[in-house]
Amino acid sequence: MMSAAQSQTLVSKLEALQCHFTWDLDISTSLLNHRRDNLEDIGTNDGNPWMGHIYNRRGFIQYKLGSNEEAQKFFNKATEAFSRIRSADEGPWLVVNYGNLAWLHHHLGDQAESEAYLSKIDTLNKKYPSPSQEDLHPETYAEKAYALMTVSRGKTLVVDYFQRAIEMQPGIREWNTSHALALMYASKHSRTGLEDDILEKMRIAQEQDPENLYFAVHYLDQRAQRGERIEDEARELATKVLRNPVSSYSGLKPLLRVYRKYISVDEAIVLAEKALKNHPDERYLKRCAARCYNWKIFGDKYSRPKQDIIARAISLHQEVIALYPDSSLMKKIEIADLYALSHDGLAKADQIYQQLRESHLEPADKQMLYNKYAKYLYFQKRNINMSIQYHMKTAEIPHQSFFREASIKELEKNRDRGRNSICGEIRKCLANLQET
Repeated sequence: MMSAAQSQTLVSKLEALQCHFTWDLDISTSLLNHRRDNLEDIGTNDGNPWMGHIYNRRGFIQYKLGSNEEAQKFFNKATEAFSRIRSADEGPWLVVNYGNLAWLHHHLGDQAESEAYLSKIDTLNKKYPSPSQEDLHPETYAEKAYALMTVSRGKTLVVDYFQRAIEMQPGIREWNTSHALALMYASKHSRTGLEDDILEKMRIAQEQDPENLYFAVHYLDQRAQRGERIEDEARELATKVLRNPVSSYSGLKPLLRVYRKYISVDEAIVLAEKALKNHPDERYLKRCAARCYNWKIFGDKYSRPKQDIIARAISLHQEVIALYPDSSLMKKIEIADLYALSHDGLAKADQIYQQLRESHLEPADKQMLYNKYAKYLYFQKRNINMSIQYHMKTAEIPHQSFFREASIKELEKNRDRGRNSICGEIRKCLANLQET
């Protein structure tokens, strides 16, 4: 039995570690479920150089979701994956992994095992010190960057951590590729678009990692955005993607977006259906196909889609909802909107929206639902006043998001027109928002 002083010393040592438990990765349960499903869809291809990092993230997510047994299983898998990929039983790449295990055993009440991992970390730090005393080890910087990418936060930090890792330990191919992707993500919403030096870094990374089709598709997309004709290359990439094992890193999802933007939505659907025909039981491919049908159905405001297209989309959405039970809120909203376009489906759409409104949702999810429901009320039910009420409900939820901004803009448009009977309520709502 540990004394209070010994316990406090152990906690202090744990808090000083560099690992997922100390990196401020608190995110909502909803987002945790999304990230768990996304990481699961990557698959377990032995040739994946990120596998150790992926298992570390999956372990931490399972811990946050309350499944310690699953967490330990994935942390142990991370240890094995690193040893297999690096062809060595030990190395600095295990420091973060052992830190995670030290924390997990502490939470499990096994303080002796926790201390054993702390001892292993101390041995690794002495044997493989950082090239610079002021900095973390490059392996730790890389792991921290991957962790932040998982929670979609700190894009600038992700770029910085990969940059530091590469400067201190150049030559690791997957770090260069990930760094170039991080630069691209960080520039995604820039008004000036991708800078020339970032595109050049992507070109170099592509040459160094030619088998990474996920990266190849993103590089192709960036070139297309600059006016290059890429249709033939896109189709060649599609052939390669279809040959590879099914994975969310296979490149299919971004390739379908390339097809949509630069070739056609119909060809994107053909490609998705072909992939699904080759692997009919893969849930990730069903999700990709469902997305393509959404583009087809909701992307053309001037023509009503055929009923067989809507029926296929509904069928796919039903399967995806069943296969992603904890992360399918958006698909439930989409299937309601699909039913609204089908023959005699408005009652079913109403029922789904009512069930969703009565369910327990976190603020961000409730905000998204209210914004989508406001649009449904306006376009499908022609209930303008009720639509405005739900835009106000969306705006009043104190969470910054695309959906909140969209609802605020809609309220401002209605206020400025001054034609609605509830303009007074709109003005009051917007005034209250400015005060908070």
